[in-house]
This record gives sequence, C-alpha cells and structure tokens, in this order.
Amino acid sequence: MGFYDRYCLPLLLDFACGMKPIRKQREKILPLARGQILEVGIGTGLNLAHYDPAKVEKIWGLDPATDMHRKARKRLAGTSLDVELMPLSAETIPGEDARFDTVVLTYTLCSIPDPVAALREMKRVLKPGGQLIFCEHGKSPDPGVARWQERLTPAWRRIAGDCRIGRDIPALLAEGGFTPDDLQQGYIPGPKPLAYNYWGTAPAG
Repeated sequence: MGFYDRYCLPLLLDFACGMKPIRKQREKILPLARGQILEVGIGTGLNLAHYDPAKVEKIWGLDPATDMHRKARKRLAGTSLDVELMPLSAETIPGEDARFDTVVLTYTLCSIPDPVAALREMKRVLKPGGQLIFCEHGKSPDPGVARWQERLTPAWRRIAGDCRIGRDIPALLAEGGFTPDDLQQGYIPGPKPLAYNYWGTAPAG
C-alpha cells in the first residue's frame, strides 16, 4: 500500500463522504437500524452519529481498509454505542446464518470487488424479519449522465479507492437476492455523475 492510499485517501473519502448532502442521506435511513447490526464498509465511522442508540444493541463494523479505522475509533469515543471493528472483506462475512437484525450499507457497493457475492453474504447473515438498510450512489437513468459516468470511472477509481461511479444498484440488489420494499432514487446536490442516489430498505425475505 502506497503513501496516497494509506494517508491521503482516508482523508479524501472522509471529507467527500461527510459533505452535507450525503450527511442528509445518512440521516434518512440510519435511525431505522435496530438490534444486532452489521455495518458493511464502516470506513471512518461517519454513520456512527446517526444511529438511534435506544434501538442499537451492538454494531459490528466490517471494512478491510484498516487505515480508515483510526478515525472510526475517534468518532466511536464520542458515542455510547457498542461497536466492534472487523478488518474483513464483505464477500466472506464471518459468523453463522441469520445472525443480524439489520445490515447497513452506505456508499460502499461502489468499491466492493464482487458486490453480488457480498450482497448474498449479507442476505445469509440476516435474521428472518431482519432488513437491509441502504444508501448508495450509482447509475443515472439519464443516458447522457450515464455516458459521463462510464468515461470518468477509470480515472475516478484511481483516486477514490476503486470507486465505480455508475454501478446499477437495483440490478445488483436483485442479483444479490434482495427485493426492496422501499426503493427511492434521485439526484442529490453535487456533480451529476456522482450525485444519483438509491436508498431504502429491503427485507431479509
């Protein structure tokens, strides 16, 4: 791992993913999380401020990018949440089937090498009656914007932690075994190729 990935990238992602429009997206969905929670891609802990502590028993924060964990631990110190950080990839989630009440997924599918395998693992570890709570940026339905997403992705991946701008989030959710019962979508403030969001919930099934 080079200097940029170790020292610059965590700061860049923390700044970009902490901007007000994205913070407002987090505020929409995170209070829905309850019980035993698996957060996939906890990163620098930007979600921690938006959980409802009264609903949370424990959070397991999964993320292979251990250089992000330093900031996550600092943010955790300012909360009453019980959080365990796990430096692991989402394609192979440890633990038995039907382990968690909630899986939280925010701005993470873009950079997972095999998002379908990861989603299938998330479905495996959800309890019956549990739910996936998600907010992701992804492919715009506007052809012109989608073309720009394709053009920009190779360069963007190099500077933004392997982020793919234009992944088809509804298609990935379906292939991973999830059928959202509340799928919302639209542009949030920001450059259009980066600003088309999908958010909502999907039951464990």
